Amino acid sequence: MPTFVALLNWTDQGVRSYKDTPQRAEAFTAAAQKLGVKVLNLYWTVGPYDIVAVVEAPDDETATAVFLQVGALGNVRSTTLRAFGREEMGRIIAKASG
Repeated sequence: MPTFVALLNWTDQGVRSYKDTPQRAEAFTAAAQKLGVKVLNLYWTVGPYDIVAVVEAPDDETATAVFLQVGALGNVRSTTLRAFGREEMGRIIAKASG
C-alpha cells in the first residue's frame, strides 16, 4: 500500500484542548481503519509541526479522505506527502531511465 506522511499543526482549538490529544489520536486511528487506512506511527514533535503521522492507504483518494475527516474536526491542519519506499523508488528510476 502507498505510504503517506502528514505534517500536522494544531489549530487554536486543538492547542486549547492539548490534554485530549492522546484520545484524539486513538479516534483518528479508529476512523482511519474504517476507511482502510493503517496508521503506522504518530509522533508529537517540537519545531514547525506539532504532529507527524505516517500512514498506509490503498490510494491517494482514501488518504485524502481520512485527512479531510480529521481536519473537519477543527483541531489540526495537515500537509500530506506521498512517500516512496526503496523498492518503489527503484521502479521509478527504472521508468525514468527508459
